[in-house]
Amino acid sequence: MSTQYPEGARAELLAGVAAHSWGGPFPQLADPDAAHDASVLILFGVLDRIPAPTADAAVARDLDVLLQRRAETLSSHPGQVSFPGGRAEPDDADAVATALREAQEETGLDPSGVEVLATLPEIPLAASNHRVTPVLGWWRTPSRVAAVDHAETVEVFRVPVAQLLDPATRYTSVRRYGDLTFRAPAFDVDGTIVWGFTAMVLSGLFDAAGWTVPWDVTDERPV
Repeated sequence: MSTQYPEGARAELLAGVAAHSWGGPFPQLADPDAAHDASVLILFGVLDRIPAPTADAAVARDLDVLLQRRAETLSSHPGQVSFPGGRAEPDDADAVATALREAQEETGLDPSGVEVLATLPEIPLAASNHRVTPVLGWWRTPSRVAAVDHAETVEVFRVPVAQLLDPATRYTSVRRYGDLTFRAPAFDVDGTIVWGFTAMVLSGLFDAAGWTVPWDVTDERPV
C-alpha cells in the first residue's frame, strides 16, 4: 500500500488497471445504435496539502481525486457528483482529447499539467445512453480549478481518497427502475453522496489498485 507517499499510488494505479477486469455490473444500453460516445477524466494527485481526516489510511492522506457536482437543471444526471467529462465532439482526436477538453471547459484546469496514465475500457451509461471511456490521469502540476459554467457545474472539489476508502463512508446504494432493482457501491463523504457510475468506477479502481478496505455491503440505502 502507498500509505505515506502519494507517488506510490500512481504506480499502484498503473499496475492495477493493467491487470483488472472491467466487466462490472453496469446496466446495458437500451438503444446501442443511437448511443453517443463520451469520456470522463479520473484525476488523482495531491490537489492540496490538506490531509484526509482519517487516522488509519490505506493510502497517503493527502492523495485526492477531483470531482464536481452537476447542476440541478440538467436533463441528464441532475445534481449528481461526477467526474469532469462529457460527450465527444467531431474535432476531438480521441477519448483522451475529449476528457481533457471537457475537464478544462468545466473546471478550468490546465490540461498540460495532467499526465495521462491509461484509458479504461468503454463503459455503458444506460441512464443517458452513452458509451463512456474513463481516462485515468495523474495531476503532475495542479492548477486552479472552479466551476466555469454554473448552468452545467455548480461545484468543483477534491475528495481525499483515504476518506473514500474509510468503511464508515461506504454503503450499497439501491435504485429501482420499474420492476428492476439495481445495487451498487456508494459513498457518503460528510453528507456529499457519490453514487451511480462515478461510485462504481471509483470502487473498481480501488479494487484494482489494492486499496479497498473491507466494508459492510449489507448496509443498503435508497438513492
